[in-house]
Amino acid sequence: MNEPKILIVEDELDLAQLLRVTLNKEGLNHIFIAHTLAEGEQLFHTIKPDLALLDVMLPDGESYELCKTIRQTSHIPILFMSAKTDEVDKLVGLAIGGDDYISKPFSPKEVAYRVKAHLRRAEYTTTPQTAVEVGPFTMSDDTEIYKDGQLLELTAKEVGLLATFLRHPNRIVSKETLFENVWGEDFLGGDNTVMVHIRRLREKIEADPSNPTFITTIKGLGYKLVVPK
Repeated sequence: MNEPKILIVEDELDLAQLLRVTLNKEGLNHIFIAHTLAEGEQLFHTIKPDLALLDVMLPDGESYELCKTIRQTSHIPILFMSAKTDEVDKLVGLAIGGDDYISKPFSPKEVAYRVKAHLRRAEYTTTPQTAVEVGPFTMSDDTEIYKDGQLLELTAKEVGLLATFLRHPNRIVSKETLFENVWGEDFLGGDNTVMVHIRRLREKIEADPSNPTFITTIKGLGYKLVVPK
């Protein structure tokens, strides 16, 4: 990924500028800032960013709506920032298509670290890989995955998860391995994150997500993609 463009939607002007300066120090220089939901949506369509950093509470609404808009056309990493620390709020952000949730107050350096980690992962998932055909699934380059010839509408993290399963069919993959491979971070605290994304992925590939036949849970060990050998 060359010179990634980052969209920051944050109504606190001082915080937005602090994030810009911190990201600039990390070598990320293409930073675009919006202060409202409407500005953020317009800027997203104009610049087509490689990553979005969204404050949840904005003067004209919640950025969850912007996340939904982005997900209609893009798989870019979306990171939420919020003073809301309840687990439910975090799960909502992940469930609608977010890739990370950062609680305020936070260290700008931590945000920069997370941004760079997500950009690295996004760059990896857009690197051409060997074509893979497993059961009804076909994956040509780790960015687009088809089921029965139909393109699956997946987020970047969902692509990463399913790609990992497709490269290890009928084998147990631990939550730790999934988190470290897809998020590029240590597993500490990542249990709920993996479960939420697995649930979302099942909703897109299973006939009955409540009784999955492809991605099965192996209690105490992890998950397995079950396909005919």
